[in-house]
Amino acid sequence: MSEPTAYRPQQRDVEVFEDLFGDGLTDGQITWHPYVQPGRDAVDVRWLYTGDETGPDGAEAYIAHFRPGAHGDLHRHLGFELLFILDGELVNDNGQRYRAGTLVLERPGSIHRVASPEGCKMLVVREKRTLPLRPGELPDDGLALAAAPLSA
Repeated sequence: MSEPTAYRPQQRDVEVFEDLFGDGLTDGQITWHPYVQPGRDAVDVRWLYTGDETGPDGAEAYIAHFRPGAHGDLHRHLGFELLFILDGELVNDNGQRYRAGTLVLERPGSIHRVASPEGCKMLVVREKRTLPLRPGELPDDGLALAAAPLSA
């Protein structure tokens, strides 16, 4: 009977972000990049992984920095999305306010838009990409669409 081989830790490609509830969001360990997407304004991100790495469904994760007044336009979630608010406050179009320490689960098919009047930082994990929408583009059967003013 042979002896079991002892486990030896292997080198791995691991990134670690420390003290995200303290100085970790502002101490320079995170390099922010503009989030270039139609309907986004004043949003920077630190990509953790992107659809280019995960495949055609567009699974992605990032740390987002909504500067004061930032917003994301109306969109539909094609998969689950987790938001964990790390700092500040995010406001959903239905009036719900998500403060630091809040975990939000958006389900597939959810339609909404968000803003941060005072700014916030959050962890975003998406199972699939989102689909940008214009108010009135879909049947008005949800709270988010009902709250969306129609463009002139």
